Amino acid sequence: MQNNPDTTRTPKELLNELHALVAEAETMLVGSVSEHSAEALGHLRARFTAAQERFNAACVVAKKNVVAGARYTDATIRENPYQALAIAAGIGLLVGALVGRRSK
Repeated sequence: MQNNPDTTRTPKELLNELHALVAEAETMLVGSVSEHSAEALGHLRARFTAAQERFNAACVVAKKNVVAGARYTDATIRENPYQALAIAAGIGLLVGALVGRRSK
């Protein structure tokens, strides 16, 4: 998979861009509609569409990473079932001890 600079943005950057688009849209709506040309509205729509596409691409990449991680975890557990059981029991014991201490 190739890293395209348009799709490798952090969720915070995408949210900031969407907030900027919403703020710009609000200022356009507050002002008179006749003051803004169709070109400005088209530019705003194009920016919003581009932001949506980048967000969707980021979601697809995240989904692929989660699925790959789950497959790797499944394969590791199937290769080492007793070790995985011992680790899960140890973590459960630690979490239980911590929760038990807090409830007292």
